[in-house]
Amino acid sequence: MKRTILLHPDPRLKKAAAPVDDLSDDLRALADDMLKTMYEAPGIGLAAPQIGVSSRLIVLDCVKAEGEAPRPLVMFNPEVIASSDRLNTYEEGCLSIPDQYADVTRPAEVEVRWIDRDGNERTETFDKLWATCVQHEIDHLDGKLFIDYLKPLKRQMITRKMVKLKRELARK
Repeated sequence: MKRTILLHPDPRLKKAAAPVDDLSDDLRALADDMLKTMYEAPGIGLAAPQIGVSSRLIVLDCVKAEGEAPRPLVMFNPEVIASSDRLNTYEEGCLSIPDQYADVTRPAEVEVRWIDRDGNERTETFDKLWATCVQHEIDHLDGKLFIDYLKPLKRQMITRKMVKLKRELARK
């Protein structure tokens, strides 16, 4: 089932999410819903807080090449356990901040540990777009948005645009 994505500003997007203690069928179904929502948006990542669920769960799939098989990842309790000193800057966007983009600099490579949908602990090193995306989504679990990396004036400008958008959507 497709879920509704919260739009910034929303206090639920600024709260740290609770760890997932036990994988249940409900949580697996939530992950499936999140993948469906992410693909339909369309996006390459989605965190549970973005649909109003305060759980440390993210989904991502950064495969964008035509004809390449999708690689959906479901991560419960993901954490960055190592990151490179080398940095990369990508123009980031966010499904909770539609049509707003800005350059964000992050570690170019990260090693992430998480629990997969079958309850297995996994570790993998990500680079390029995958590294940016997984860090962006883990930030959501900590109540941090990509605009928090921007200078105050730019952040305020984007927030004002989002307030206006939310007002317009509420009128419809």
